[in-house]
Amino acid sequence: QNMVKTMERWIQSHQYRKWNLHCLKLQPLSPVPSDIEISRAQSPKAVDVLAKEIGLLTDEIEIYGQTKAKVRLSLLERLKDQPDGKYVLVAGITPTPLGEGKSTVTVGLVQALTAHLKINSFACLRQPSQGPTFGVKGGAAGGGYAQVIPMEEFNLHLTGDIHAITAANNLLAAAIDARILHENTQSDKSLYNRLVPVVNGMRGFSAIQLARLRKLGINKTDPETLTEEEISKFARLDIDPSTITWQRVVDTNDRFLRKITIGQASTEKGFVRQAQFDIAVASEIMAILALTTSLQDMRERLGKMVVANGKKGEPVTVEDLGVTGALAVLMKDAIKPTLMQTLEGTPVFVHAGPFANIAHGNSSVLADKIALKLVGEKGFVVTEAGFGADIGMEKFFNIKCRASGLFPSVVVLVATVRALKMHGGGPNVTAGAPLKKEYTEENLQLVADGCCNLQKQIQITQLFGVPVVVALNVFKTDSPAEVDLVCKIAKQSGAFDAVPCNHWSAGGRGAVKLAQAVEKAANQKNSFKYLYNLEVRILFFFNESILHQKIVTLFPCLGDFVIAVVWKGFGNLPICMAKTHLSLSHQPERKGVPTGFILPISDVRASVGAGFIYPLVGTVS
Repeated sequence: QNMVKTMERWIQSHQYRKWNLHCLKLQPLSPVPSDIEISRAQSPKAVDVLAKEIGLLTDEIEIYGQTKAKVRLSLLERLKDQPDGKYVLVAGITPTPLGEGKSTVTVGLVQALTAHLKINSFACLRQPSQGPTFGVKGGAAGGGYAQVIPMEEFNLHLTGDIHAITAANNLLAAAIDARILHENTQSDKSLYNRLVPVVNGMRGFSAIQLARLRKLGINKTDPETLTEEEISKFARLDIDPSTITWQRVVDTNDRFLRKITIGQASTEKGFVRQAQFDIAVASEIMAILALTTSLQDMRERLGKMVVANGKKGEPVTVEDLGVTGALAVLMKDAIKPTLMQTLEGTPVFVHAGPFANIAHGNSSVLADKIALKLVGEKGFVVTEAGFGADIGMEKFFNIKCRASGLFPSVVVLVATVRALKMHGGGPNVTAGAPLKKEYTEENLQLVADGCCNLQKQIQITQLFGVPVVVALNVFKTDSPAEVDLVCKIAKQSGAFDAVPCNHWSAGGRGAVKLAQAVEKAANQKNSFKYLYNLEVRILFFFNESILHQKIVTLFPCLGDFVIAVVWKGFGNLPICMAKTHLSLSHQPERKGVPTGFILPISDVRASVGAGFIYPLVGTVS
């Protein structure tokens, strides 16, 4: 019986299978109701039914309620010989503060592919943070009749991944301060006895301690043979508190925690210092979750994270603190992607949610890898990059693709008439404020002038050698002439195709033409290439960035910092430029395609575990 079961699995993993998927019917209303009303009006399929429809086995899922399930990584081993499907990235032009609908396009596209064209497809989305969800931005489940359901579960706790990151992050923060306290109040011998205690009359080094000894050049395995000098070297990290970069986190926009004083209790012996809380998804652990390829890879990345410098300038890592295993075990379930569904019952993976400024702004490598196996060689996996193409797409290619070894077949570039009018000289667009009449009345000149930004983003995409399809997210205030003008200019500027989309009001049916264009573009010649070589040192990259600015200024003392980054062995990591998403420049008020500006690098930091360096351009909040 076991042999028959094994053979059945082997056969399933070696043949393409079009899903026998029961799609959910939509009955779009006009005017379109609110997102929450639409979500609650649709009854989702049970997640175990969806899992079976797309080829998951019962022992490969862990069900959370009726509509969510974790997918185990063992699936990758079962399907390792299955050819991957086509890989599609959704990016966008430089947006207004309102956003231009990349998530909605992503969901609408897979609804069109699977529910209307009967092509296996998967959407892979980031998990939203509760901070932006309860703030001005709102949730990230898509919108209208192109969204992930249930919306509340998608936007809030989901399966607890962000809470796991918070726990791991804050455990590490506590370990750093506790280590400083103990080193400041104990002798070398006392520290050593705590780190390597006598158990049943014997001492023994753990594996992580043996690794630290090797790092220090101490080639001994017997704790009793260390000299006093070696004991001191092993037991003391000598962390310089002024260099600590690791902060505590909370998944809420709590502005009064942005600067705090810690260590004020009498038990902390007067070791007071200033610190801060960041939002949970800004933690490097989130970026690691998004880029990791296995549990072992995640553990290694966690161990490499640099949290401070020693008093002699050497980097102090999580491995030095000896808490790598504790962080990894807190993250053991978070590493599994979460399966959900769209309004039309097509599958979605929700996994990881790194920011797109100080991190790379893409969902997880593991979700993409699993989805590419499940859709089969004729299917499509559609994922999204945060912010405009100059930021999220560039980081997708140069950071995520390097980590995954995967390369996209097509880029879908999302544009709106509203954003193009803004880039053409229209008045400011402000979240929460009514749109000015320029955005609700036909104005072909504003649209034509603003298409310079669309053209620039098409050019940036073409630098990577991937076909680009422009998806024009149509609003009810857009005139047919404005829509036609944008599509015409996009095609003239090198786009493979440009398609108006109405998925927000019509669901997948409104994105069928986009899906057909993507299918055709995926069969075009693809000459993907990275924008830069990792052997190129970081200062050279600053001078040859994707913004094509030859003039770059480093703030005082940063030259020495960059040299230190190279000296510590981090100089050949890919670059993750942290800048405003509201302009191609570092100044959010400069729209269109600004030129002649000086790009100011105010700080340079390294996320060594995640595997990138992030220079801060101007002021980043």
